[in-house]
Amino acid sequence: MRVSYHGHSVVQINTNGKTILIDPFIKGNRLTDLTVEEVKPDVIILSHGHNDHVGDTVELATRHNALVIANHEIATFLGWQGINTHGLHIGGAYQFDFGKVKLTQAFHGSSYETENNELIYCGMPAGILVMSEGKTIYHAGDTGLFSDMKLIGERHPIDLAFLPIGDNFTMGPEDAAYAAKLLNAKTVVPMHYNTFPPIKQDPYQFIELLEDQNGKVLVPGEAIDF
Repeated sequence: MRVSYHGHSVVQINTNGKTILIDPFIKGNRLTDLTVEEVKPDVIILSHGHNDHVGDTVELATRHNALVIANHEIATFLGWQGINTHGLHIGGAYQFDFGKVKLTQAFHGSSYETENNELIYCGMPAGILVMSEGKTIYHAGDTGLFSDMKLIGERHPIDLAFLPIGDNFTMGPEDAAYAAKLLNAKTVVPMHYNTFPPIKQDPYQFIELLEDQNGKVLVPGEAIDF
């Protein structure tokens, strides 16, 4: 298994012959190393409906006939556009051919803004657990700190956790460091920072806040192999 980070909240997982993209915000993401023309996902997983997370899902899914996994509301909305989807919801899991996906709670908003300045309700935001090849990857999505992160870590021992540190819209570095303690993940990677001025942070300062010294900053395109 290879897990790579690609700026903002974009994470790619290569496992069991499949390429999985989480929150594929590529166009408009000045930090990413990916291009829509080059990336070829088999599966796309969405944490919530905000435009900087749904990103280029429709174009990528249409071009590559990718399966999109998301909450029921987002899956329904994308299904109306001819996308192949699988709807889940908070606490629900499903065994796919590449591994198991489970959605956890996240505390945030979830709506999609159309070109006509309409907001479409996109259900509950979520965190994402991907379990494959004996490893568990946790993508927290956009969220504030919540105490049940401890329960998530106890129920599903986490090998690698991606946590937002940008503040303003999500946890800041101090809360994210406390979240890492609750989750008890083996390795913690910061995400959702420096894409826009309100979420400017120093990820290396976040790493220094971790009690277990188990953090790693991934520059866009860098990967962790299991």
